[in-house]
Amino acid sequence: MRVLFMCTANSCRSILSEAMFNHLAPKGLQAFSAGSFPKGQVLPRTLSTLQEVGINIAGLSSKGNEAFEANPPDIVITVCDKAAGETCPVYFGPALKAHWGLEDPSETVDDEASVSAAFHSTLARIETRCRAFIALPLAQLDREALKQQLDHISTL
Repeated sequence: MRVLFMCTANSCRSILSEAMFNHLAPKGLQAFSAGSFPKGQVLPRTLSTLQEVGINIAGLSSKGNEAFEANPPDIVITVCDKAAGETCPVYFGPALKAHWGLEDPSETVDDEASVSAAFHSTLARIETRCRAFIALPLAQLDREALKQQLDHISTL
């Protein structure tokens, strides 16, 4: 099963989600990320946060959704934060879609400790959601039941 995490810039939240999911996922589940308006580079703070918790950053890059047109995902999860006024992209026709809104830690402008705490807090929330996803009995869930579970996970 292929899971695509999407955000606006594909430089922070979607990258954190892709990396955490792949760090935790068993064989047969794989995550990717893309952006509706990709920045073209991953934020250095995103990469350093992942490294600080021992997650591999090799191969992470900022890209647009067109990178997956030839091999579309099974599930698209948007992670942009509606409260921040962002437009959350939804693509890939038949793919199952869910929204796991996350505040953008890169918008934290306080001192270094606050910025670091924002990134680690976001990553912890992503980890909780990814663990809940991976724990689902995927083979036993039909499309509607899976959608309901993914929507519930967004509240964690």
